[in-house]
Amino acid sequence: MTTQSAVIPAFRPASTPALTASLAVTLIAAATIAGAWFFQLVLEILPCPLCLEQRYAYYLAIALGALTALAARSGAPRPLLLAGLALLALAALANAGLGTYHSGVEWGLWKGPTDCTGPVGNLGSAGDLLLRLDTVKVVRCDEVQWRFLGLSLAGYNVLISLLMAAIAAWGFVRTASRT
Repeated sequence: MTTQSAVIPAFRPASTPALTASLAVTLIAAATIAGAWFFQLVLEILPCPLCLEQRYAYYLAIALGALTALAARSGAPRPLLLAGLALLALAALANAGLGTYHSGVEWGLWKGPTDCTGPVGNLGSAGDLLLRLDTVKVVRCDEVQWRFLGLSLAGYNVLISLLMAAIAAWGFVRTASRT
């Protein structure tokens, strides 16, 4: 071979299932969080407490996915890569469960947590109380603020989390079966 990739090892493609899966999960999680912040900051669709809890898995997936990708690129031992991919899959599945619970609350299938009644922080002096009550927006977990094709953001969270879990599981199975 006379190609540059055969001469210089750094230019050889080092794509492995662990690298591919962890990068895909990282990118999907980052895009999802960017979308959530766009909805919150630009479109002013404020998150409820359950929405905020669903973001934790994405923050974890960004960090853990990037670390797993870096480990895969560096030729880390297979058990370490399998552990990273398993944690990514489990976090995404747990988040899909939380999103399903939130969707059920929105559809009235069951009651949501009691903390979904909005912020009740320091309201200041009695004179400011009425002004503050007029400006506080209560974000309830059981009221959908936005739907597209019949699904709320919690519903889309379920689909995205299941996709991330499937990708991480694919990477796990392919990495485990490599010889």
